[in-house]
Amino acid sequence: MIRLDKYLAEAGVGTRSQVKKAIRDGHVKVNGEIAKHADMRVDENADTVTFDDEDVWFSEFVYFMLNKPQGYISASRGWDPNVLDLIAEPYRNLFPVGRLDKDTEGLLLISNDGQLAHELLSPKKMIEKEYYTEVDIPLTPEDIERIETGIEWHGESYRPARYKKISDHAMTLTVVEGKYHEIKRMIEACGSKVTYLKRIRMKNLILDETLKPGEYRFLTEAEIADLKAV
Repeated sequence: MIRLDKYLAEAGVGTRSQVKKAIRDGHVKVNGEIAKHADMRVDENADTVTFDDEDVWFSEFVYFMLNKPQGYISASRGWDPNVLDLIAEPYRNLFPVGRLDKDTEGLLLISNDGQLAHELLSPKKMIEKEYYTEVDIPLTPEDIERIETGIEWHGESYRPARYKKISDHAMTLTVVEGKYHEIKRMIEACGSKVTYLKRIRMKNLILDETLKPGEYRFLTEAEIADLKAV
């Protein structure tokens, strides 16, 4: 059982104060009856809650796939411009799961599920992240061998990455660590420079090609289940 105002707030109807006002104004019904009090208890698995006669579904955790555009910071509130500014739904306690550099585009998971974030970001889990990468100077066979066997650069070690050639100046690189500037520094160690970087996959979650930069959608139940199977 859960308080009605919490149910509505967690479902994204509005802030706690906004949903309390909506209840007072008669916009909310529980099992077909107009709700009278914000603190009434509802069963999130059995009761039917509506707002202006539209069903409201409760979910403690939410998961968004964002196609991050360049120019946005992947951090919690306090940095500007922030990827969270792109999420219009009023869910609380959202944060980016992991980080993409300001000039990097692509797949970014936005959620309020701290446990899942911990599992996905733990180095011990070896979760794959795949990046479409463009470079200014083509990599040599020796460079590729270094990338695929692990690189030492400026006192930092980088685990082996999986390389797939697209063209002389483009490739995909799959890494499992997620270290700061990992792709850029591995390429730099090979005497080249990243000119464009876009994350296209995290574990089995693939960036939805229909999402334009800055757009997002809810994850499907199957996508959520797969991410949790870590």
